[in-house]
Amino acid sequence: MARSRRGRGGPEPVIGAIGGGTAELRPDRDRPGGWTLLIDGAPQSHVDLGDPAHLEFSYQRRLGHIADLAAPPGAPLRAVHLGGGALTLARYIAATRPRSTQQAVEIDTPLVELVRRHLPLPGTWRIRVRGADARAGLAKIPDGWADLVIADVFAGARTPAHLTSAEFAAEVRRALRPGGWYAANLADGPPLAFLRGQIATVHTVFPELALTADPAVLRGRRFGNAVLLAAAGPLPVAELTRRAAGDPHAGRVEHGRALLDFTGGAVPVTDATAVASPAPPAGAFT
Repeated sequence: MARSRRGRGGPEPVIGAIGGGTAELRPDRDRPGGWTLLIDGAPQSHVDLGDPAHLEFSYQRRLGHIADLAAPPGAPLRAVHLGGGALTLARYIAATRPRSTQQAVEIDTPLVELVRRHLPLPGTWRIRVRGADARAGLAKIPDGWADLVIADVFAGARTPAHLTSAEFAAEVRRALRPGGWYAANLADGPPLAFLRGQIATVHTVFPELALTADPAVLRGRRFGNAVLLAAAGPLPVAELTRRAAGDPHAGRVEHGRALLDFTGGAVPVTDATAVASPAPPAGAFT
């Protein structure tokens, strides 16, 4: 059962037990209507109920750029979100692309209930939330249905192993229409072995790739998020680069030969060899 904790005026934090531990919805004192979702103390996502087009976290802005470029401005998308969280990107797409049809898959149903109770979705938005494992939920998406698949799945701050394999990437491509895009939020730190392996793995299924992240993460100087974009056809790398460079925390985009060289000969992983992403180091979110 969720409970509120006394705040200093304004909305109060909400804390509840979920399948993955303890969730807290913490009000943003700088943005009326803003809330941060934390799981076991680690910031997971941010939502602004008054302005769902606002993306607070850097990795969410990078996913937002991808959603912006996936179709002409304002055109509806068919989007699949693997990992629900606070449904930040689903809200963003619904606000910026009316009439979009979206499906979100989140295994932690108590988390879904907490978010929907305290951060409700407008009834006019076409967002269906399915309580299921991400890969099992993806298997229920019809062939060629999605324009965009976004994977942002963490269990105990780690991406589960079965969502990191070439077989999983092939299942994503099956669900995408010809010309559709796959975007994955990945987390890694030095020596970036997991990230390099994921690039090599996804490249076995998708010929075109781009990676956007904080330059310090790409240089292996600290643990952080990187967003991998994959497609069967050309990607708008120049525009993605321009947008990433203009963010409050500027990002860098790698693609083409430079990105493949970045893998350093990493071997693609399969269901038989896949492992979860590395755990964040102590203090990564403080």
